[in-house]
Amino acid sequence: MSDVNQPGFKSLGLALPVLEALNSLNYETPSPIQAQMIPYMLDGRDVIGQAQTGTGKTAAFALPLISRFAQEKAGAVQVLVLAPTRELALQVAEAFGRYGEKYPSMKTVSLCGGMDYRPQLRSLRDGVQFVIGTPGRVIDHLTKGALKLDNLKCVVLDEADEMLRMGFIEDVEAVMEATPDTCQVALFSATMPTPIRRLAQKYLKSPEEITIKSKTETVSAIRQRYLFVPYRDKPDALVRVLETENYDGVIVFARTKDSTVEIADSLQQAGYKAAALNGDIAQAQREQTVDQLKSGRIDILVATDVVARGLDVPRISHVINYDISFDAETYVHRIGRTGRAGREGDAILFVTAKDKRLLQTIERVTRQKVEEMPLPNADKINEVREKRFMERLDAQLERGKLEPFAELLQRYQAERDANPLEMAAALAVMLYKGKPFHVKDTPRSERPKREPRERGNDVRVETRKRRGTEGGGERRRPTSSPEQGMTRYRIQVGRKHGVKPSNIVGAIANEANIQSRNIGRIEIYPEYSTVDLPEGMPGKAVQHLKKVWVSGQQLNMTEDGAPAPTRKPKTAKS
Repeated sequence: MSDVNQPGFKSLGLALPVLEALNSLNYETPSPIQAQMIPYMLDGRDVIGQAQTGTGKTAAFALPLISRFAQEKAGAVQVLVLAPTRELALQVAEAFGRYGEKYPSMKTVSLCGGMDYRPQLRSLRDGVQFVIGTPGRVIDHLTKGALKLDNLKCVVLDEADEMLRMGFIEDVEAVMEATPDTCQVALFSATMPTPIRRLAQKYLKSPEEITIKSKTETVSAIRQRYLFVPYRDKPDALVRVLETENYDGVIVFARTKDSTVEIADSLQQAGYKAAALNGDIAQAQREQTVDQLKSGRIDILVATDVVARGLDVPRISHVINYDISFDAETYVHRIGRTGRAGREGDAILFVTAKDKRLLQTIERVTRQKVEEMPLPNADKINEVREKRFMERLDAQLERGKLEPFAELLQRYQAERDANPLEMAAALAVMLYKGKPFHVKDTPRSERPKREPRERGNDVRVETRKRRGTEGGGERRRPTSSPEQGMTRYRIQVGRKHGVKPSNIVGAIANEANIQSRNIGRIEIYPEYSTVDLPEGMPGKAVQHLKKVWVSGQQLNMTEDGAPAPTRKPKTAKS
C-alpha cells in the first residue's frame, strides 16, 4: 500500500489519489505558494498568484483542480489552462499527467500551435476534463466549435505577463469572454503590469492575492557548471568527473530510488566509497549512512531529492545533478547542500539534449549563467592521476614512518642487486593490483554517432531518404540501438504522409500520458517511422496507441522487429 501520511500535503485537503501520486513522486513538503494557494483553489475562490517560474506554481493549481474534477466523466471540459508558449503548455500538460496518474479515466489534451489538429479534434470529440493550450490555438478550436466551454468550472491564466509581452492579451480576453460568468479564475504572473492588473479587475471576483518572493537566488560561493552528455554515457561521464575534480564529500542527485542504488553500486565497483540514500531505506540505516559521510567512511552519497532535504554536512564540496530536476526551486535546494559555512562549493549538472529547456529555465529563474564544462578526456584524467600519485608519494615521504619497509627493501636490493627505480615501479604496480594506471579515449570512429536533431524540437530525429526503393519496398539502413531503458516501436506513418516529429510527440504524449521528455529517438522513413519509448510500456497503452491517428494515418504501433500489420492503413475521414 502507498504511504500517504504526508502531513504537509495531506493537511491541505487534497484527494487521496493525488496524495498517492505525490507519494510516488517523492513529494513531501509543499512549497510556499502551494501551501497558500491550494486551499483557495479547492474552495473555488478566484486567486492571483504573483510568483516566478520555478516556485512550484504549476502544482499549486494542478493538484487542487485534479482533486476536484479528475473523477468527473470525461465529457464536458471542466478546466482550461492558457499558457504563452507551446513548451510551457506541454510542460503543464505533463504535470497534470504526473499528478493525475491514479485517475484511470482522467483525460487531458494540449491545444498548441504548430501541432497536428487531428489528435486535438479527436480528443475534444471523445471528451476531456482538462484542456491546456496556447491562446491562438484555443481560439481556433472555439471558432470551429470543437471546443465548448459551456460547463467550464475554472480557467487558469499562467504567466499572464508573458502572454501580454508576446501580444496575446486580446486573445486572452476573447477566451475569457467565452467562459461562463460563474467560472473560477486563477491568474499567475511574475509581475503585475497595468494591463494585467486591469485584466484581473475585469474578470476576477474578489480574488485572494498571494505574492511569493523567489528563493532561487543561489549562494554566490557556489560555482555552477554543466556538461552535455547523452543518457547512455552518464555512468562513464560521472566517473570521469569524479576522476578529475578535487572533492571532499559529494552528493549525486538521481531522479528515482532505483537509480540511486544502480549508480552507487556502479561507483563501488569502480573503487569509490559510495552509498545510496532513498526513501526505501530504513530510517536507522539512512542516519547511519549520513554519519558515515560526515566521518569520511564514505565520500559519495547518491540520493533522491526527498531524503536529501535538510541534509547539512559541512564536508560536502560537490553536488552533481546526475538527473536534472523538473523545476528551478528543486535545483536550488539541491545545490544548497554545498557551499555551507562560508566555504566554496561546486555544482555540476548533467544535461541531455532533451533537458536543454530545463537548463534555460534554471538560468532564467536563478538569474545566473551556468558555465559549460567539457567532458574530461583521457589526457586530463591521466594528468590528474599522475599528479595525485606524486602528491601521495610526497605526503608519505614527509610523514616518514617507512620501517620496516626501508630496511627490507635495502636488504632486497643488496641480495639481488636490483635497480631502485624498477623496485619502486614494481611496488606501484602491486599497489594498483595490476590495473591500468593510464586510460585511453575510445577512438572517434568507434563511438556511436551523435543523434541528429531537428531545430526547434526537443526530440532527436532522423529522416532517411532511400534510393532504389521503387517497387521493392523500403530497404532499411542499420541504425543505433535504443538508449538504455528504452524500447523501439514502429508506427505506420511516414514522410510521404507529411508527418513531423512534433506530430508524433504530441500524439503519444497526449494519448498515453507520457511526458514528452521521456520520448526518445524518432526516425522518419517514407512509409513508416520508429520511436523510442520507455521500457515496460503497459500493454493497455500500446494497444491504445495502435488506434491513434497522426497525419491521417492510424499508428498501428508494434515493437520494432515484430511483424508490421499487412493491411493498408486507413485514411482519416474528413
